[in-house]
Amino acid sequence: MPSYTAPVRDLRFVLNDLLAITDCTEIPGYGDVSGDLIDAVLDGGAKVAEEVWAPLNQVGDEEGCRFENGVVRVPTGFKEAFDTWNEGGWNAIATSPDWGGQGLPGVLAMAVGEMAMSSNLSLSTYVGLTGGAASVLMSIAPDHLRQIYVPKMISGEWTGTMNLTEPHCGTDLKLMRTKAVEQDDGTYAITGTKIFITGGDHDMTDNIVHLVLAKVEGEGEGLSAVSLFLVPKVCVNDDGSLGQGNNVVCGSIEHKMGIKGSSTAVLHYEGAIGHRLGPKPEPKAEGEDGKKKKRSSGAGMAGMFQMMNGARIGVAYQGVALSEVAYQNAAEYTRERLAGRALGGTKYPDQEADPIVVHPDVRRMLLHMRAFNEGARALLMWLTHEATVGRFDGDDERKQQVSDLFNLLTPVVKAHFTDVGFECANMAMQCFGGHGYVREHGMEQFVRDARISQLYEGANGVQALDLVGRRMGTDNGRPARALFALISEFIAGQKDDEAMAEYTKPLQAGLDDLMAVTMWLAQNAIQNHEEAGAASVDFLRLMGTVAIGYMWARMARVSLDQMAQGADDEAFYKMKLNTARYYMGRVMPDTASLKLRAMAGAEVLMMPDDEAF
Repeated sequence: MPSYTAPVRDLRFVLNDLLAITDCTEIPGYGDVSGDLIDAVLDGGAKVAEEVWAPLNQVGDEEGCRFENGVVRVPTGFKEAFDTWNEGGWNAIATSPDWGGQGLPGVLAMAVGEMAMSSNLSLSTYVGLTGGAASVLMSIAPDHLRQIYVPKMISGEWTGTMNLTEPHCGTDLKLMRTKAVEQDDGTYAITGTKIFITGGDHDMTDNIVHLVLAKVEGEGEGLSAVSLFLVPKVCVNDDGSLGQGNNVVCGSIEHKMGIKGSSTAVLHYEGAIGHRLGPKPEPKAEGEDGKKKKRSSGAGMAGMFQMMNGARIGVAYQGVALSEVAYQNAAEYTRERLAGRALGGTKYPDQEADPIVVHPDVRRMLLHMRAFNEGARALLMWLTHEATVGRFDGDDERKQQVSDLFNLLTPVVKAHFTDVGFECANMAMQCFGGHGYVREHGMEQFVRDARISQLYEGANGVQALDLVGRRMGTDNGRPARALFALISEFIAGQKDDEAMAEYTKPLQAGLDDLMAVTMWLAQNAIQNHEEAGAASVDFLRLMGTVAIGYMWARMARVSLDQMAQGADDEAFYKMKLNTARYYMGRVMPDTASLKLRAMAGAEVLMMPDDEAF
């Protein structure tokens, strides 16, 4: 059975050394944060993840969810573990006390969330989707609905879902067929079928709160007619008690490659009662030419996009979380597995062979995984922290910069971190040789579980198109310029420190490659949109590589400073610098080839006839 140890020391490093969150006393939620509180939260979350959730990970994979007589049954122990997490308040660390949460910084909640994902990804999906749905209700639901639904979701008494995809409609929401018909009492009758609904049905809670996209009858066609509805599995009375069933029927659950303990449901809405979220859109107005103006899709769609963006950050964390637990098991195995002798001479003469960790290629794989895990974790926690702090900064320019960076990097971290996270899970399995391919060690489960993260919440190719087709061009490229300026400013600030040169020079080379492709896209993609599509995946990976490199350069700066000050844990900071050197020497050079691929042009891809495939 695989093991899991929460990376508490590294999380402390990011929170305390890199982000210095205890200094942000003026920011709401940060005022009461001390080193002792950080330790208590991390240690407490780790205990539940390691001792309660992790032992059920293989159980969930082996048993899976079962669909029996119209009811979905979760694997043995899942309900008890789910309740333990919620009763400890681990699902509501950053939620306002007004709704039953602890009101702590979001970055601290994400640190604990990573532990949940590493220890049991299937079980974590129920918690993550519920939190996302509750946050949408807090933002746009009428007050009477918020008061009824949000506290029960925050407590874990009820769970939540997101319903977008239909059998014939995924990314292109204009093809949606699920309809909403307004009733005399102001509610809506929701009819249609939704698929791939994570946590769509299960037996852990008495009610499930579905957020459903549907086209409103009589409000036109296309996205302007789409709105968001709250549709409970069981109707809820005005006093919060449960009423009758709500004509939401689970038709089946999917039999999947991985995350088998997470129920992925097909849901049929058969005139179910739904509550519209956000106001009705204004009637179409006439423009100066007398033609009807296009109507916006309103607050409901904005709420769904809010949840989707939050979910994409969560999925990026999944890429890191699976890579982390896979790395831990690979590192332990390579220290114990004996085979041959070190190429430079025997390292362990008292043993019949050296452990395979002495071999260069094994070390390459371990360092590659570690460099990704720690660099990606730092970038995600930095983004989460910046998004919180930036909202309360009095400087409007600073607020804009934070908003730009978050919006720009959301598709980057979702796609790049899940792509590389899957690659790292494969590397970890490779470290085991043939033993990694059998179920006993659990490595093949990590590979299977990690694969979904590249597909859901927007397939990674779509994320790349979103980056080059929409986010890069926002306000004439202002978000990209903000990222380039931030990295350039950091590099310039280190120019007189020779010890930083081995980190800043590769970072500068990667940044130069990124800016070169950005200019190439600006010059070529406008005339031919296929150029943007052809370059998009390589461009996204290029940006992700540089963004992680920026974090590694910053972590190197912090580590050098700590060592100069005589830090007690010198070995920890020394390993940080070693890993930073690996990233700069072995990963950052990839930007040169990514630049060439991105600028190779669309012709080689578009030249063959469709029938040739």
